[in-house]
Amino acid sequence: MTTSEPVFPNPTSRRDPAHSRAETNPNDTAPESTWTLNDARELYGIQRWGLSYFGISESGNATVEAPTPAGVKTIEFSEILDGLKQRGLDMPVMLRFENLVDDRITQLHQGFASAIAKTDYQGEYRGVFPIKVNQQSHVIAEIARFGERFNYGLEAGSKAELLIALATLPSPESLIICNGYKDVEYIDLGLRALSMGLQVFFVIETPKELPMILDRAKHWGVTPCIGVRLKLSTAVDGHWSRDAGDRSLFGLTTLQLIEIIDSLREAEMLDSLQMLHFHLGSQVPNIRNVRDGITEACRFYVNLIKEGAPMGYFDIGGGLAVDYDGSASIDGHSRNYDLDEYCVDIVEAIMAAFRPHGIPHPTIISESGRWTVAPMSVLLFNILDVNDFQPQPLPDPLPENIHSSIDFLIDTLRHIEVRRLQENFNDAVYYRDQARKAFQIGELSLRERALAENICLTILHQIADRVPEMTRPPASLQSIKDSLSDIYYGNFSVFQSLPDAWAIQQVFPVMPLQRLDEEPTRNAIIGDLTCDCDGQLNQFVGTKSNTNTLRLHPVVEGEEYCLGVFLVGAYQETLGDLHNLFGDTNVVSVRVTCEGKLEFVHELKGDSIRDVLSYVEYQTDELFSQFEKRTDTALSDGKISIAQRGEILNLFSESLRGYTYFEQ
Repeated sequence: MTTSEPVFPNPTSRRDPAHSRAETNPNDTAPESTWTLNDARELYGIQRWGLSYFGISESGNATVEAPTPAGVKTIEFSEILDGLKQRGLDMPVMLRFENLVDDRITQLHQGFASAIAKTDYQGEYRGVFPIKVNQQSHVIAEIARFGERFNYGLEAGSKAELLIALATLPSPESLIICNGYKDVEYIDLGLRALSMGLQVFFVIETPKELPMILDRAKHWGVTPCIGVRLKLSTAVDGHWSRDAGDRSLFGLTTLQLIEIIDSLREAEMLDSLQMLHFHLGSQVPNIRNVRDGITEACRFYVNLIKEGAPMGYFDIGGGLAVDYDGSASIDGHSRNYDLDEYCVDIVEAIMAAFRPHGIPHPTIISESGRWTVAPMSVLLFNILDVNDFQPQPLPDPLPENIHSSIDFLIDTLRHIEVRRLQENFNDAVYYRDQARKAFQIGELSLRERALAENICLTILHQIADRVPEMTRPPASLQSIKDSLSDIYYGNFSVFQSLPDAWAIQQVFPVMPLQRLDEEPTRNAIIGDLTCDCDGQLNQFVGTKSNTNTLRLHPVVEGEEYCLGVFLVGAYQETLGDLHNLFGDTNVVSVRVTCEGKLEFVHELKGDSIRDVLSYVEYQTDELFSQFEKRTDTALSDGKISIAQRGEILNLFSESLRGYTYFEQ
């Protein structure tokens, strides 16, 4: 028979917990589990995406493997969770590991230093962090502090970010790259900083910026350091393919570049043009795209030299990718190269392009923000509730004189066979829909409809269990298990803490932080606290490819079940919004010492309800006053007593001061 695309029954239960080990009869003898820690590592892919920073301990807890000057030190997440409780910090928490961002800065500079030494490159490398990738004060302060030994710089795309860079960088040798649209105040700030001896470069994005820069430079008597951002034609794989090419939002066309050169020559300021800048995309998964982009940019650089510009700096922008799913592929969530290959390919491509022209090797600059900070942050949240799609035991005996649709469902249940699974599936969905139609016209009672739904759900689960026995299961049956998966409700907001998971379907690694020595038996998606169907995680890192569900453990009553979302240090804290007025989470930065001790170095309470209401232009004192008048009316009407009025007002006031997320 022909059926429409199935819409599965509503869940038959919603309870906390959905499943409990406490319900197990101690006299029952279950088969001994063959589950191992290696099974957990493979299932969650931690060895593929963990970058040697994350692992699983023998006790079944997730760990951080923190680099220190005395070697790698291991800390279990259970110790971190205990520390958070002792400090009264409720979930969700954005956890930052200072050791990891320090190590990434070191690796980046060592990678280019090694490539330069191997190839006998005659220039140097200078790293720059784009503030927009993570603008949080403590993050930028740590990057500036640790990066000082490398003269690590900052890239500013706005006046606010320029102020941060000017005040934060301790080394006057660190580069400050000024990107974005620039008004007179922005330009004046950069020029005055240049006169103080700071290394400030103005990267021209549009031709209109140059006259302002030249005018203000003349006003202050300062010679500007100018760069030009190009629109390359090199095609790039992945989500950020539109960052390059003729229709990219930022950068100069070839005609506009000629206009800049001629204007500088006419103003006798061509000597100020020292930098070529381009940006292929925030996450470039294919190393071939990187090398092609470098080769194309080198041709522009060579011709700028021929035009008389001194040049000397070659800014390759961002693009060094993070392998979010651990597949080491050209998928948009991954990359098919490592750091060493990236660095060597860039250096070799520049040398090959410049060798025929005898051009001195320039200082290479990269703005590898995503790669630098993504691993340092982990979003921690607890599971509040589980919505499962398990059928209830069928009544015995079944009711008499039942509707024909229910009778057919029972018959389908009794005749499930591997060779007929597709037919069984079609019949179950068809007769369930018939029962629903009968309910709509009054032929079926509420209890009868519930019985029909429950029988159908039982059939679907039995079909799902037997699909692996099929030699070539059809697509409609391969996805049936996902359609029956649980919904685990997490204490967080996708829109606030993981906006890229919603906006661009970014896949972040997600896994439990404990009980990893136990086999997870539930297939689940993760819902957040928002009243929005988009507030969910339904794409996860799988063993071979990304999956629509995540294997999790049954929640145990009385035990907190915590998950971590990894590699979220880039953009997620900056881009979050106030959907349903869920604000910033609690934030904790930790450092692991050379002795292997865990130090909580920075704690920041998340937004209160008062905070988020003020963000959307509410005056909370006025709200309280309005509510106070309402309690006065209720008191005068005799609906509440004076004591009750005081309790209600106190509750309102306490709520204004409270955390926007679920509080235990």
